[in-house]
Amino acid sequence: MEDLKNIVSKNISTLRISRKMTQFELGEILSYSDKAISKWERGEAIPDAYVLKKLSSFFDVSIDYLLSEHDEDEALTVKSTRRYNTRVISMISFLGTWTLTLIVFVALWLFGSLQWLLFVYALPISLVVMIVLTSVWGKAKTNIYYISLFVWSILATVYFTVLENNWWQLFLIGIPLQIIVLLVFRIPLRTKKQIK
Repeated sequence: MEDLKNIVSKNISTLRISRKMTQFELGEILSYSDKAISKWERGEAIPDAYVLKKLSSFFDVSIDYLLSEHDEDEALTVKSTRRYNTRVISMISFLGTWTLTLIVFVALWLFGSLQWLLFVYALPISLVVMIVLTSVWGKAKTNIYYISLFVWSILATVYFTVLENNWWQLFLIGIPLQIIVLLVFRIPLRTKKQIK
């Protein structure tokens, strides 16, 4: 039993550190105290089956992985593979948007219509794709950059669509919108435990 406690403790600790999380942050996600996380990581206790299931989902590993011994290289491989996969999928999605835009641009060009504004319209669309993907993969903190770019790209899209009017004043709207985005990301997220 002691061996199992040590194996689970090492795996939880390694996975938590690989995510650059504190014991407190992991405890908030699992609705447990940082003291409980500390006990698990010191091998003084083993989380119950429900918590092991939550841990496996959160860290994107199997329960068997949590209960099995691994060397350091294997743990780093799991982490780097997951990070690599999310980056590749993000790049494919981002480039897919621009490739589709290029295909439509070339098709219209072949029929005698040169629509360069398609590339302007593709920017906010590709940024929405990135916002969705980073939200799904739990990296919402990086969304501040994508949402900021999205706000400015929408204003640029409107500006370039009505370029002949030279409505440069549209970009003044971006200043309070940017401040709102920055303030929204300063609001700490409340957990279920804090709400009760």
